Amino acid sequence: MKLYDCLIAPNPRRVRIYLAEKGIEVPAVEVNILTGENLKPEFLAINPRGVVPVLELDNGTRIDEAAAIWRYFEALQPEPALMGRTPEEQAWVESWERRADQDGMLSARDFLRNQFPVFAGRGHPGRATDRQIPDLVERGRTGMQCFHELLENRLAQSTFVAGEGFTVADITAFCAVELGILGEFPGLEGYPAIRRWHGVVSDRPSVEDWIANMSAALAALSS
Repeated sequence: MKLYDCLIAPNPRRVRIYLAEKGIEVPAVEVNILTGENLKPEFLAINPRGVVPVLELDNGTRIDEAAAIWRYFEALQPEPALMGRTPEEQAWVESWERRADQDGMLSARDFLRNQFPVFAGRGHPGRATDRQIPDLVERGRTGMQCFHELLENRLAQSTFVAGEGFTVADITAFCAVELGILGEFPGLEGYPAIRRWHGVVSDRPSVEDWIANMSAALAALSS
């Protein structure tokens, strides 16, 4: 078994945090998306979509998408439960995780991929022919602001995103918020509940210092 990873990418990071919370170790193969390694024939033979993460099982089966990889490991190792236990809990966790993914992560992707020079010609993940669309920068900014308002209201009522325990909803929301910090939009100013929660999650051993690495990589390749 191995995980096709990228240390500076947010979606592989979601899987790394999950595995660390579970105490599961999977050998990783680094795929550098900033240099376009994910678009080369060697990786496209592994995942024709050209995106990471990808989990390759011992029998050769390959699973992409963070949520699908989570689902596989959650079935193998239910504890600690990061996707809920009862049907109601599972639905609630998935609902909030999807909100964080659709409203937060995708908005951040629009904002970042449509302005950084390193992504010129590949504004969409896994495609080498998608031009950057300047209008999507502002739409991404607006989307992230709306997501922060939604998350602020939720965290004013709850310790974690989907309740009183840490779940995959927190993993996705945390990665989305950190993308906002990286892009200096909208940040944490004016969001005291998010700031409180972000500090709590940042102190978990599963969360590594990702923003510094990502910022350095983007600065080097954007100059």
